Amino acid sequence: MDFVPLIDTVGEPATAAIIGLGLGAVFGIALERSGFCTRSAAIELFRNTKGRALPIWLIGFALCVALVQAMIWFGVINVGESRFFATPQSLSGAIVGGALFGIGMALARGCASRLVVLGATGNLRAIFTILVIAGTAWATFQGPLVPLRDAIGSLLSSAALGGNDISALSGLGDAFGPVFSLALIVAAAALAVRRRLSPAYALGGAVAGATVAFGWYATYQFSGQVFDPVQPESLSYMRPLANTLNFLGGGGAVDALSTDVGIIAGTIAGAFLSALAFRNFRIQTFAETGVPSIWRYAAGGVLMGFGGILAVGCTIGAGFTGGSVLAATALVGLAMMILFAGLTDLVLGSFDKRAASRKPAQLQPAE
Repeated sequence: MDFVPLIDTVGEPATAAIIGLGLGAVFGIALERSGFCTRSAAIELFRNTKGRALPIWLIGFALCVALVQAMIWFGVINVGESRFFATPQSLSGAIVGGALFGIGMALARGCASRLVVLGATGNLRAIFTILVIAGTAWATFQGPLVPLRDAIGSLLSSAALGGNDISALSGLGDAFGPVFSLALIVAAAALAVRRRLSPAYALGGAVAGATVAFGWYATYQFSGQVFDPVQPESLSYMRPLANTLNFLGGGGAVDALSTDVGIIAGTIAGAFLSALAFRNFRIQTFAETGVPSIWRYAAGGVLMGFGGILAVGCTIGAGFTGGSVLAATALVGLAMMILFAGLTDLVLGSFDKRAASRKPAQLQPAE
């Protein structure tokens, strides 16, 4: 993939933003059409319900891991210099940050990427929560919450495990990636068949996972064609939200463009156009029947903003992007997000049942 002509035409920052824009747009469309949502998948898992969210999510994750591991196996990409392996990563950050993020996405009824998509389809609750997430992420990434982030993140690093590469830690070496990928694909296919998942929804999950995998390839190619070195990576939503605030606050200068800014803009544009095309755009507010308090969404946004930066990514940035290269801290963070989202939902459900027993039943919105 040759980006040199584009770099020569618009420059490196704009090229990086265009890459992010394309990735984000495809990802936004896939999420809008399929309803892909980590929170919903976690709820299905913990409630033991038989919906479509879990198989859609697992198809996306399995394909993402399989494609990235295949590219690593055949030498198409090298992720050794990515942020997951270039330096020791925070294991305590993954544990604490993942737990906080999981609680937050249960409270706010969606993870960061899902809320960006919902906001683009007219959900004002999601827009409010994303603004809270973005502000908190900025404060944690480079603002007043940095000391607290560093204090928690420095408690335990991946060096205590002997490294951050699960392939090496497993004792199987390079064989672990293909074996793990195959197991995920078999599990995803079996669950999809058992749940009778429609091909359209399966495709949505597959496109979401493939987009993250392609992000690794595109940014790896780009990293080798620029003057100033950049690390290869793929989609994420925590740091990009913080950097988008920096970009807008700086007046939108071309030199301040980045892949991060492109990802956010692309996801919004893709989801918005998809919602319009399929007539799914609808304004939704806090005034609708059964909607939780605005303070619950605010609390969820704060927890996700802080927890996501502490865990070095959200369910996509840590979970898919980091999980696909088998980074130990990323997979630990993802597991904590799913675990605490599921547990928090069970707690919230018990409170809701008690409240419902004291008043007439009300319809509950999906998001």
